[in-house]
Amino acid sequence: MKEYTVAILGATGAVGTQMIQCLEEQEFPVGRLKLLASARSAGKTMTFRGEELVIEEATPEAFAGCDIVLGAADDAVAKRLLPTAVEAGAVVVDNSHAFRMDPEVPLVIPEINASDVAWHHGIIANPNCATIIALVPTWPLHQLAGVRRMIVSTYQAASGAGAPGMAELEQQIEALGRGEAIPEPRAFAAQLVSNLIPQIGGFDDEGYTSEEMKLQNEGRKIMHLPELAVCCTCVRVPVLRSHSESVTLEFRRPISVEEARAALAAAPGVRLVDDRTAESAHDRYPMPIDTSDQDLIWVGRVRRDISNPDTASGITFWCCGDQIRKGAATNAVQIAKLLTE
Repeated sequence: MKEYTVAILGATGAVGTQMIQCLEEQEFPVGRLKLLASARSAGKTMTFRGEELVIEEATPEAFAGCDIVLGAADDAVAKRLLPTAVEAGAVVVDNSHAFRMDPEVPLVIPEINASDVAWHHGIIANPNCATIIALVPTWPLHQLAGVRRMIVSTYQAASGAGAPGMAELEQQIEALGRGEAIPEPRAFAAQLVSNLIPQIGGFDDEGYTSEEMKLQNEGRKIMHLPELAVCCTCVRVPVLRSHSESVTLEFRRPISVEEARAALAAAPGVRLVDDRTAESAHDRYPMPIDTSDQDLIWVGRVRRDISNPDTASGITFWCCGDQIRKGAATNAVQIAKLLTE
């Protein structure tokens, strides 16, 4: 089997660190791994397959000899450095928002549109975490009945703001437990512990946030549905890891609850957890406490949309998935594996 020289840009962040673990778990054919980060991290070490690797400063020259680059840096760094990785001969799989809506860049969820990888021009974009978690279970239902409209509410964990967001929530929990004043928030717009924040990203003229519009814009591109209608509300919740979403779908053709459950149970990347009679809540429906640190999207609470005038054309479900893994690092590594096949 051919081995590849792989680089991770932003290797010390929450997603970059997870990418290292995913490369190990998926037995990716890495011949050499280069860990790239800011100048302040250069010289430190991280472990891959039992070996200590020295972190290098992320510069244009650092991509020399790389076959694949996994991007886990912010938009500004991605725009500045990743085109130079392509110029150096690498194929880039980028987790930032920088290239997602570029018509020359495929936006890929392997369970849905793996074939789009074939038309890349050096960069392949990894979708937004909430988009991935919603669309993996939506896709098999779309294949059955043709989705035309989505109404979604997301309940997004602190992990969506990376390592700083997770650290901030943990600090607030500790302060609350000690009866101390909650530290001034930095990663979020307001205190997150004992609270919900109904804003992720900036507002547009219609009052929707940038995070909310990603599901419509990215969903249309990934599923090749330019007319897909989406109404989304994104909320940050005091959960450390794993996003949850309430999804209502309207279809072009009738679909029964039984058909929907069967399709979800058989779908790649999905685990159906939907037993209202189960003794334990953990077996009745998905929860973030159960779906953290694994790669499947768990789906439950599957039922008819009784608000739809055509009650045979609407399905509602609840789903949870690990934002750092399938919502980011795992999906990126899965895309990279497509490049090796």
